[in-house]
Amino acid sequence: MVPRAAWNYPTPAPGYEELADRVAVYAGAMDACTVDGERVTPQPGGFYGGWITADVAGPFKGGPGTAGW
Repeated sequence: MVPRAAWNYPTPAPGYEELADRVAVYAGAMDACTVDGERVTPQPGGFYGGWITADVAGPFKGGPGTAGW
């Protein structure tokens, strides 16, 4: 078990109601996460829960020097 590896929004803001029954997972907290068989790279920095694959174009926020943009 990994504490704080996942989160949800039980009562999401208007326009995001579809998230109510979903759970988000920090890929960096897991041994591995995959999308269609491709192992994802966690978004840098530990604050964001993004999953980066070959199909996702950056730049990616979270690494050193990326705060505030």
